[in-house]
Amino acid sequence: MLNWANQFNICCLLDNNNYPDLHHRFEALLAADVLQSLEVNAGNAFPALEQFYASCQDWLFGHLAYDLKNETAPGLRSDNPDGTGFPDMFFFQPRVVMQLQNNQVHIGGIHFSAADALAIYQDCLRMPVDVVAPAAPQLTPLQARLDHTQYIHAVKGLQAHILRGDCYEVNFCRENFMEDACVYPPALFTQLNALSPAPFAAYYRLHDRYLISSSPERYLQKTGTTVISQPIKGTSRKDPDPVLDLQLQEALRNNPKERAENIMVVDLVRNDLSHTAVRGSVTVKELCGIYSFAQVHQMISTVAAEIAPGTPLTAILKHTFPMGSMTGAPKIRVMQLIEEYEQSRRGLYSGAVGYITPEGDFDFNVVIRSMIYNASRRYLSFQTGSAITFYSNPQLEWEECLLKAAAMVKLLE
Repeated sequence: MLNWANQFNICCLLDNNNYPDLHHRFEALLAADVLQSLEVNAGNAFPALEQFYASCQDWLFGHLAYDLKNETAPGLRSDNPDGTGFPDMFFFQPRVVMQLQNNQVHIGGIHFSAADALAIYQDCLRMPVDVVAPAAPQLTPLQARLDHTQYIHAVKGLQAHILRGDCYEVNFCRENFMEDACVYPPALFTQLNALSPAPFAAYYRLHDRYLISSSPERYLQKTGTTVISQPIKGTSRKDPDPVLDLQLQEALRNNPKERAENIMVVDLVRNDLSHTAVRGSVTVKELCGIYSFAQVHQMISTVAAEIAPGTPLTAILKHTFPMGSMTGAPKIRVMQLIEEYEQSRRGLYSGAVGYITPEGDFDFNVVIRSMIYNASRRYLSFQTGSAITFYSNPQLEWEECLLKAAAMVKLLE
């Protein structure tokens, strides 16, 4: 299906890789070809999305970039360099939507007939099963905006702000990038998805810009009147020895620092959801659950709320975006500090990619553990980060960034 979809300039594949117990509605979704689209930067983006959805009343796929933050609170800005070039918001109404559910493929779209669906299915069958790059990738040395010394210095600077009472948790990230890199994004996604399968994996093409994502995290899902968010805070390495691996999981479960970070973000998410929730309906369904993925163990909580009747879907998004796990608390102040201490514009990284259904339900991931590629600029980027608190050890935070980057570095090597 990916070979078929990539022939279009705009497409989106979302794959849960058969992970259980994470509230997935579909095993995979693919959207391709464009009937109409919305591209807008921060300023009036959320009202524009509401109007666009009202005019379509159909499936929409697309993204919210981190820098939409500049629309969610006064006084925020984005001045750091941006190598990837994604707009702050883009959504498209696809001509074709494929759903994989219970080992069955459903193909449809507006005014689709059975003959139309069969023709697309047969077209997919004619495509090669394997995604193979037409030429060997051309890779240049991996660079970083913050080296080890600069990163340690920045973490200590953030801890000084925490000591002064400016904030108490900051998600701090650093960018790795390649210039003059030439890769074939569908092959890169296939390789990353095999090496590090994740429940919110995504392949997203927007003309010459690509997202190759192995995200383990959900930002926000709406089903009927129920909304859930599943923030991740807390990371541990895995070990091939089952006994040692179980010990690592238990150590993560009982680590007071990791639990404190997770609970701080849960409180932030509860507050964000309360703006559009029925009073008293915000609940924590799971606190500090331990989930295992291909490369790491993660601590995940699930926060749910019932949405007040008549609430526009964009109001839910605007009041919760950017997600608490990728910002910190208090949210506005830490976003100011992120802009000051990070050296790259986040763009699509730590934003969200997902879909909106014709009924107004939606599901979005958090864009982490992801490569972002601008083919025209030949610029390949991936960022990693961690939560900085007063009790953080700067060297251990550096090592956590490297652990989260390990699968992507291995792939490029």
